[in-house]
Amino acid sequence: MGEPQKISSLVTGGGATAGPPLGPALGPLGVNIMEVIKAINDKTKDFEGMKVPVTVLVDPDTKKWDIEVGIPSAAALVLKEAGLQKGSGASGSEWVGDVKIEVIAKIANTKLEKSYATSLKSVAKTIVGTCLALGIKVEGKTPKEITAEITEGKWDEKLQ
Repeated sequence: MGEPQKISSLVTGGGATAGPPLGPALGPLGVNIMEVIKAINDKTKDFEGMKVPVTVLVDPDTKKWDIEVGIPSAAALVLKEAGLQKGSGASGSEWVGDVKIEVIAKIANTKLEKSYATSLKSVAKTIVGTCLALGIKVEGKTPKEITAEITEGKWDEKLQ
């Protein structure tokens, strides 16, 4: 078996097309481009509207292919959960949304498997930091207040 060829791209979840960047990159590898695009869209449909890192691995000899889907950025996940298209332009002074601690826990769990962090709590604090940058409160409190509460253990039962 030859060395698989890798094509990495950022695609819109559920919305990849045979146009650039994927189509032209896949064409020379001799795979059925539409099949690959359909598989990418199936695997990324949960991240609709978000930019998702995707890698297509193609065996040049057999033309067999596989798709690895990455995790969208924390910011993209927070915005999706908050139902927002974009964050506030004035972080720390302008608040455009509010999410529950459960949302932070859910995103932290998604990110934990891909991060080097050892605890959900530390990942949760990073996600809360992302909320600050986006102008999104957590449980109606500023990210600074929530981070302090996470450190104190107030949210331990939700962050396990």
